[in-house]
Amino acid sequence: MNKLFCRQRKILAYRLNNPRLPQISFHTFRHWHGTMFFHKTKSVPHTAQRLGHKNWKNTQIYVHLEAVLFTEESDSFYSAVADTVEHARKLVESGFDYICDFSGVKIFRKRK
Repeated sequence: MNKLFCRQRKILAYRLNNPRLPQISFHTFRHWHGTMFFHKTKSVPHTAQRLGHKNWKNTQIYVHLEAVLFTEESDSFYSAVADTVEHARKLVESGFDYICDFSGVKIFRKRK
């Protein structure tokens, strides 16, 4: 599989005239996935578990990469409004975070 990947990478680098493409490896995809997963969840323990790290210090690589790549705070969120306690409980169980009260309802948000 690695030979096929290397061959396709060389062909694509030639066709696109991009000399940096041969530098991409399977490990590069692992770093990209770890960085994007941390950006989505903002949770070091979840990212460490997802990547199989025993020590959270190893996960700090992805925290640093995320901080460098995403310097602006233009994140996307889903929003929801709860008017009853039962509806608020369901939103919290599905991953929404409480934001504030407004006009007698509670506003929640979750990252996209």
